[in-house]
Amino acid sequence: MNASTMNQTDCPEVQVPAPLFFTIGVVSLAENLLVVVAVIRNRNLHAPMYCFICSLAAFNTIASLSKTWENLMLVLADVGHLEKRGSSEMKLDDVMDSLLCMSFVGSIFSFLAIAVDRYITIFHALRYHNIMTMQRTGAILGVIWTTCGVSAFLMVRFFESKFIMICFVVFFVISLVTICFLYVYMFMLASIHARKIAALPTSGEGKSRRQRWQGNSMRGALTLTILFGAFVVCWGPFFVHLIIIMVCPMNPYCECYRSLFQLHVVLLMSHALIDPAIYAFRIAELRRTFRKMLLCSDWRR
Repeated sequence: MNASTMNQTDCPEVQVPAPLFFTIGVVSLAENLLVVVAVIRNRNLHAPMYCFICSLAAFNTIASLSKTWENLMLVLADVGHLEKRGSSEMKLDDVMDSLLCMSFVGSIFSFLAIAVDRYITIFHALRYHNIMTMQRTGAILGVIWTTCGVSAFLMVRFFESKFIMICFVVFFVISLVTICFLYVYMFMLASIHARKIAALPTSGEGKSRRQRWQGNSMRGALTLTILFGAFVVCWGPFFVHLIIIMVCPMNPYCECYRSLFQLHVVLLMSHALIDPAIYAFRIAELRRTFRKMLLCSDWRR
């Protein structure tokens, strides 16, 4: 999936300094490992939504690790320590591409799972703990990771196949539409519910408690909407690059867009850098856990 072919265009290929790749990769790797450890060790975060967030952070970790390692291979090849087209190097490059595809598909599935979890939280609150048990959450995560592993293998193994590439495009589009529909539907119904609550008699503590609960649920949904927006912005240009490879590989205008490949990769890697910052800014429990971890306080409880 590298932009290794020569551009048939007047647009020069944009080069990004290798230290920038390594800096983004190492920092994002550390941040997402921090999220994974925080969710695993803090009992207050042992809930379905945080499990899905932990899964998303793990997929971000895989993306950071794969691209950092791939860029390290390119640097070693440039100084003559590796062969750019050696058999072992090509196999390792396929492994890195598989991990990147796994991260992409896993992020999509994680956002779908989180969207469904938020929907159940807001509109089926009384039955939420019966529907979203930790056993079901574990089963969902198992299915997600297994599906992502198989999908990543097929995408890289048969990437030259038109059918696989079309399936990849269709999967991305359908997933985006589904997630956007769920979020829009949630906010529309939540707005209707808020108006109904406001129309109720103003007496009683139950009403204020219901308003606080719905406000917290909607804050969680808004946080995940921000996360999804960051995902689309960061992965979108790279995905357009893949579509261009399939649709117009030799068109000069398409090749001009492909000359920005390294910038697309930087943006892709930045997604793993941005997500933990959003968690820390929007989710109070994670923010407190991060603070205690960094200050070496008693954060396990």
